[in-house]
Amino acid sequence: MSEYYDPTLLLSSSDNPFTMSIMVMLKEPVDGSLLAECVEELRARFPYYYVRTKVKGNEVIVIPNPLPVKVRNTWAPVMLNSEESNYHLMALKYEGNRLAIEMSHPLSDGAGFLPYLKSILFLYLSRKTGCEFNPSGFKLPGDDITAEETGDPFAHVDLDQVEGPFYQKKPVEDYFRLGTAGKGPSRVFYIKLPEKDVMRYCREKDGSPNVLMSVLLARAFRRLDPVSDMTINIGIAVDHKAMLGNYSNYRMFASVIDVDFPKSRADEDITRMCTIARGQIMLQAQPENSAWYIRNSKLGFEQMKPLPLAKKKEILSAAASFSRWSAAVSYANSRSFGPLDPYIESFYALAEPGAIDAVCEISCVNHMFYISLTQGFSSDELVRAFCDELTEAGVAYERAGDEELALSGFKDFDI
Repeated sequence: MSEYYDPTLLLSSSDNPFTMSIMVMLKEPVDGSLLAECVEELRARFPYYYVRTKVKGNEVIVIPNPLPVKVRNTWAPVMLNSEESNYHLMALKYEGNRLAIEMSHPLSDGAGFLPYLKSILFLYLSRKTGCEFNPSGFKLPGDDITAEETGDPFAHVDLDQVEGPFYQKKPVEDYFRLGTAGKGPSRVFYIKLPEKDVMRYCREKDGSPNVLMSVLLARAFRRLDPVSDMTINIGIAVDHKAMLGNYSNYRMFASVIDVDFPKSRADEDITRMCTIARGQIMLQAQPENSAWYIRNSKLGFEQMKPLPLAKKKEILSAAASFSRWSAAVSYANSRSFGPLDPYIESFYALAEPGAIDAVCEISCVNHMFYISLTQGFSSDELVRAFCDELTEAGVAYERAGDEELALSGFKDFDI
């Protein structure tokens, strides 16, 4: 954390690992030796992911990690930042036909992470199948690594001249919670939706995939407790790098914008709910708002820089555990892996629910939407209510399975 744009690693801890994962189901069993070979070869192209942490004065920074990235033939979690993971901040695992990359979220976000996954699959499937795929659109060994990819994501923005945001939404203070915290282990549910049906529905109902899912999720929450007067507040992920014109940088500069569903609007139809939600998103997802967010992030970094490391850890741990949302929705807009699509069965993104009830991650490939609904409790009452909303809305779906959440943990820093 020597510059304001460097990874804020202290957001992760053993209590709040703050890890994410991308899971791919291939059409044939995974060759673990070949996968590990491809992962190691990409070290030269993606050096910023092959790192370990180091305590330096009152900072935690990343330095190159020469040890191999762990590639394991098990779905059991591993501890990042520990000997168990060779001190890396990412690890890979595979089981049968599926593989997953797990990473400490402060290191990167979905937009930065997807090119790395695509490169792994390109090398792996090229060698596994013997096919010569078109490399256009993939980041591969031998390519130049640009300053836009690894430098200051906002070097082109004069942060000192940034004025106030375009619009600031007042925080919801009485937001709804299910009250299920601690009731069993975290669980993830997988749902498949045909792309044509979802996009047709979005056109008819004035929505988009993340708008529609936030509306249906809010309706599912209300279905579970129709008596509550609390406002259901959904956080929708926004990528500030993309908002300010940088689509290549690997760093995490994502946050969420608020879409609220008060009890007074509980009887509105889906079209009206989508229209209001979309309007709230458009007001908040503006370049001016993103520039203001980055400016304040930089100012906060400068204020914290002289603080003792233990104090920084205390502040950032509290920030990571804070929530003002009932649930969160994120859309990793991939849609295609190009020539690799025929070899991919499904593609799910996952993230720790942390201090909120549920996280809905949306992915799309091969003309299918893949929804992972990750929650901090074991009951299936929320996913059943969500599926009931899909049925009532006339959206075809398939429940593709569920399992106990097995994301990697994170070993605390020795400070």
